[in-house]
Amino acid sequence: EESRYVMIFKKEFAPSDEELEAYRCGEDWDPQRAEEKRRLKELAQREAEQEALRGPAVVNPNTDYKDKYSHLIGKEAAKDAAHTMQANKAYGCVPVANKRDTRSIEEAMNEIRAKKRLRQSEDEGPGGAGTS
Repeated sequence: EESRYVMIFKKEFAPSDEELEAYRCGEDWDPQRAEEKRRLKELAQREAEQEALRGPAVVNPNTDYKDKYSHLIGKEAAKDAAHTMQANKAYGCVPVANKRDTRSIEEAMNEIRAKKRLRQSEDEGPGGAGTS
């Protein structure tokens, strides 16, 4: 069972953050150990800054990706391999204006109904004449 207690400090002799952290962890405050921790932290920060200044490490892969993917990208230079796109004659180049349906919903529905009626009347004509 741990006992709880309160520590009171005067404003003139306020403890540092490290000292308070040590007390919270239940450790005794040791200024020499705190100085050592502070030095280690500064050293680690300097090393991190130096690593950042050095930049990313140069990577030398074992294989060249161009060899690995040559079946996809080819072995020719990009400008030589590039060719102009030509429209497929079966589809052609249709202007965007011709692709838009300018009819209203009602007009489209009426056309669909008319086609259905026409199909039904064609189906009834030959079928009805053969049975009667």
